[in-house]
Amino acid sequence: MLGNGKLRILGLIAVLFIAVSSMRFYQLLHPRPSASSEVYSAQPESLLSDRNLTESSITGGRARGGTLDRPAPTSPAPRSPGYSGGYGVPSRPYSRPYYGDPFPGPVIVPAPYPTYIPSPGYSVPIGDTGGGDIEFLLVLLVLGLIVLPIVINFLRSASTASSSDQSDRVTVTQLQIGLLAQARDLQQDLTRLTANADLSTQTGLTELLRETVLALLRSPQYWTHALSNSQTLPREAASRLFEQQSIEARSKYSVETLVNVQGTVRRQAFSSADDADPAAYIVVTLLVGTTDDRPLLGQIHSTHELRAALQRLGSIAPENLLVYELIWTPQAAGDSLSHDELIAYYPNLVQL
Repeated sequence: MLGNGKLRILGLIAVLFIAVSSMRFYQLLHPRPSASSEVYSAQPESLLSDRNLTESSITGGRARGGTLDRPAPTSPAPRSPGYSGGYGVPSRPYSRPYYGDPFPGPVIVPAPYPTYIPSPGYSVPIGDTGGGDIEFLLVLLVLGLIVLPIVINFLRSASTASSSDQSDRVTVTQLQIGLLAQARDLQQDLTRLTANADLSTQTGLTELLRETVLALLRSPQYWTHALSNSQTLPREAASRLFEQQSIEARSKYSVETLVNVQGTVRRQAFSSADDADPAAYIVVTLLVGTTDDRPLLGQIHSTHELRAALQRLGSIAPENLLVYELIWTPQAAGDSLSHDELIAYYPNLVQL
């Protein structure tokens, strides 16, 4: 009997060890994202310079609307003091008893134990361990009934969290286009669209994206360079990537002479020097954040691929568009971007 008792204890320890190891192994295979992950700090709304513009200043324009941040959770409406929920049953007028409601806990159903009563004159032989084995199996069965629901609930919650993480992925797409400076009409169109766009609404944001794409599609004879980058990431990582690409594009010029952020328009005057270098190029950057679960664009090496990429961005449904930012330089009509500056500031652009 002593040996059977040790076997029971070892069996219980083995079952608990297997259950804990299973949960730990699943956690290692499906790691949860850390809640303390770094959140990219919001950048200033504008890089407008307070200093006097010099003759060597390169101007830029920008329009931005939407956000990649999570929507704020809605708080439940407060209940009236005399209402307890349910089917409209008012709360009881008397106070609660001094003892609380019993705390709900797991209900354990005891396993049936054999109630065999030997007949008179029958004796159980000494050394018979059959009853001990049955008892051991029953203990394992009860323990399994207790542990199994816990393991199932844990796996189910982990699977739900993993599915939620997958559905919270968004796509950030960047498309840069270099054009010959003869595309002055495009420069004026972008200025007009930015100044008049209502970026505080989803309709205005979608309209700006489509009008920008149309303006670029109308100027294929001026396309010279292009660059595309599209990545699908978790929302926080996508927000950081979007801000990094935005700051990088805005760092190519020294002053923003026209800005429209969420419908608020700001301007800054600029006067070009008489001996400025002749204008050579215009660079337009489109940054788009969407709910797509896969990248939108591939690499671009020809005007045909660039046209297809523009058409893909122009066909984004309003409900899928989260954020859009338009950046172009130079913005001022008299400003110039020389060939040397294009090579120095945009070394990754691919010549078409």
